[in-house]
Amino acid sequence: MAQYFSRRNLDFLLYEVHHATELTKYPYFEAHDRETFGMVLDSATQIADTIMYPHYRDVDRNQPELKEGKVTVHPQIKAFLRAVGEGGLIGAGFPFEQGGQQLPELIGSCVSFIMMAANNGMMYIGLTSGAANLIASFGSSVLIDTYVANLLNGTWQGTMALTEPQAGSSLSDITTSAEPRADGSYSIKGQKVFISAGDHDAVDNVVHLMLARIKGAPKGTKGISLFVVPKYRLTDEGTLEQNDVTSTGIYHKLGQRGTPAMHLTMGENDDCRGWLLGEPNRGLNYMFQMMNEARIGVGMTGAAIASAAYYASLEYAKERPQSRRLNEKNLLDSPQTMIIHHPDVKRMLLFQKAVVEGSLSLLMESARLSDLVRVTEGEEKENNELLLELLTPVAKTFPTEMGVRSVSEGLQVLGGYGFTEDFALEQMYRDIRITPIYEGTTGIQAQDLLGRKMTIKGGKAPQLLFAEINKTLAAATTYETLKPYADKLSRELRRLHEVTQSLLPFAAEGDYERYLMDATLYMELFGIVTVAWQWLKQGVAAQNALLTRNPAGEEAAFYESKLHTMKFYFHYEVPKTLGLATRLQDTEVLTIANDQTVLL
Repeated sequence: MAQYFSRRNLDFLLYEVHHATELTKYPYFEAHDRETFGMVLDSATQIADTIMYPHYRDVDRNQPELKEGKVTVHPQIKAFLRAVGEGGLIGAGFPFEQGGQQLPELIGSCVSFIMMAANNGMMYIGLTSGAANLIASFGSSVLIDTYVANLLNGTWQGTMALTEPQAGSSLSDITTSAEPRADGSYSIKGQKVFISAGDHDAVDNVVHLMLARIKGAPKGTKGISLFVVPKYRLTDEGTLEQNDVTSTGIYHKLGQRGTPAMHLTMGENDDCRGWLLGEPNRGLNYMFQMMNEARIGVGMTGAAIASAAYYASLEYAKERPQSRRLNEKNLLDSPQTMIIHHPDVKRMLLFQKAVVEGSLSLLMESARLSDLVRVTEGEEKENNELLLELLTPVAKTFPTEMGVRSVSEGLQVLGGYGFTEDFALEQMYRDIRITPIYEGTTGIQAQDLLGRKMTIKGGKAPQLLFAEINKTLAAATTYETLKPYADKLSRELRRLHEVTQSLLPFAAEGDYERYLMDATLYMELFGIVTVAWQWLKQGVAAQNALLTRNPAGEEAAFYESKLHTMKFYFHYEVPKTLGLATRLQDTEVLTIANDQTVLL
């Protein structure tokens, strides 16, 4: 079995950097320990190795089809859903009383990472878990009893149905309507597009968490409600009947072809029924719970695909002989060297490794905060919530945007072979390209970061983040070898603060177009600095292990590799902030104009 992720790195991040076992001191997680965490990851790896990874190429080449109103998917999808359902992995984080395992999200996120690295074309269970969680959080006892168990056992699929043809990401413009019925349900009418896993034959039912507007509701996002709209509704006799949800079309995609993206039409026969989730007109507030979970999930998918690409290109570089080392060019009688020995190839591989392991650490930081939000109270809980809110758009964006670049470098390592179907890199490049678009494009995430998260509660969230980073700086300065990198990160924090302060006056004046004009560049700057923090955390853990455990052999090599990659990130990636900061503080405005002729 080819390698697509590193379990050793996963364990390092879990136990030496993010201290997963510390969560078990809280009553909610006290049933677990490192052994149970390991068993869950072993189970996920077994499913990934046997059911997912061997079919990665085949799932792509035999994509879903819509014929006569029915969507068929690769038969391996059903085997996968049955396995994760029976293994309790869909609802692993749910409470015991709801059939879950009360596992930390920190562990659940690693399960997602393993599976998406094996085969991201089987992107089904995150949507189902998110839908079940929304129903469990805000639904009536009837809705919970009807849907949650069937979602968590993998026999029913969950979706998130937001986007409409005329509205796109502008949710205030959705027109799907809901009118009350005498039986307490609502008549739903409208269309939704790009609904991942929106219909398929690997499950018995598909349950849509759908945004719609009740007749007479306020305009804009304040008038949006959330409904449970199943493909098949449950009758009084306990059987399933059609619910007037029609699969109108299926989008054929550049990548991630194993998961159907559907165009759905509701109420063509005036017989589509939905059930209100929570209170009227609060649908978008509820949906943000699932959206934020999905954003971190998309970030994890980006990191996972980049991981698979890294190990594929690393394997190729170790086995592919070409030319001789630059200092041996004239020794034509000597054998060719493996391309991993060429500096530029090593640079590309180190870039991939830095992106994958830096992204994964940031995502695990976010998952740990999610766990702390669940188990803490008062001011501590509020601080954890603010930190999680701040990091969520970054955790979605950095692993996906940088993941695309990372897979591109992996394809470059293979040269011409990377552009062919003989190797999986071309598929990984196609697959990862959607991740910066899913669940809010990079531009939307950037506007969320700069426009809302940096200023929420008087800027308390970034203050909390900087305080956390300062803890890492203090730990790093206790090691002579890490002091230069602590100094570099300190300078970057000052630079980020200066850039932020230079932009805030535009927001204070109400000139939000100017304030957010280059928000995407600000996101890139913020992401580089945040992941530098994660790399310094890893450097502290690695240096501590080398000094206190005196490891040898592969263990010593692992920690040395960590330090080497940390140095690479600081010397190759962090300097890019200088150009970004220069542009962000530049007074020349070139993208705000009423006259579009400049683009002709």
